[in-house]
Amino acid sequence: MTRAATTFIAYGMLFPALILMGVFTFYPVIYGAYLGFSHYTAADFGAHNAPRWVGLENFHTVFADPLFQTGLLNSLKYLAVVPVLQLVSLAVAVLVNQKLPFIAFFRASYYIPVITSISLAAVMWDWIYAKDGLINWSLEALHLLQKSSAFGYLLNTDTAIWAIMFVTFWKGFGYYMVLYLAGLQGIPAELEEAATLDGASRSQIFWRITVPLMRPTILLCSLISTLAAIRVLEEIIVFTNGGPLNSTYTGLMYVYSKAFGLDFNYGVASAAGLVIALVGFVLSYLNFRLTRESGGEGA
Repeated sequence: MTRAATTFIAYGMLFPALILMGVFTFYPVIYGAYLGFSHYTAADFGAHNAPRWVGLENFHTVFADPLFQTGLLNSLKYLAVVPVLQLVSLAVAVLVNQKLPFIAFFRASYYIPVITSISLAAVMWDWIYAKDGLINWSLEALHLLQKSSAFGYLLNTDTAIWAIMFVTFWKGFGYYMVLYLAGLQGIPAELEEAATLDGASRSQIFWRITVPLMRPTILLCSLISTLAAIRVLEEIIVFTNGGPLNSTYTGLMYVYSKAFGLDFNYGVASAAGLVIALVGFVLSYLNFRLTRESGGEGA
């Protein structure tokens, strides 16, 4: 078979997937970016009016809105969960990467929160975080908290976003643990055995062999979790809907409320979405840059 024929068959196999990606991925992204520079509301949609180009007007509206500023700051604050999530996931992956009795049971147990629906998780964590919930009951039983001082953690402006972050951590670390476990099991055992024979300690093996070889997996996991944190929405809507007093209101919730709330202003929503996408791009670039620099130093 000639090279041309092979290329034709390969693209023929890719063509159906490319069509689907074009319709459901590329076109919405391009059209959404165009709407960010246009005036387009539900009224225009109902009247079949085309979007009207307004340049940077939507971006001025977005940046001048204190609610978007609050949302973007809360989204950036949510990034605090990323390093903790990655460190714990990697540590648990190292622990379950052992040939011990019932280790398969523990691996499956850690993954259960990942497959638990956010609605079911909300019912459980609402009870845990309630004023008369499990946390306050435990603290009272240990005489660390007075009953009169108890409060609902999702109803307090100082604790609400951190409480939701912990739920994100609880649901996510099993997923990243599996990714890290796959990376660990891809490291040739001969390298660790040779290092052990050379007198290297377990900590030296971990930092000088395991971590450098796990760098692609670490980059992948940190990228996924960073982008998930900056785009957090589902947990916020289920638990607090942005309250109390907008203390858990995020940037993506601003996009959602502008597009599907009372405003139905698709132009402003698209502009805000582009800003969040740009922030995500910058954070992704920093992830790549930091990983590459640490890789060069390790070499």
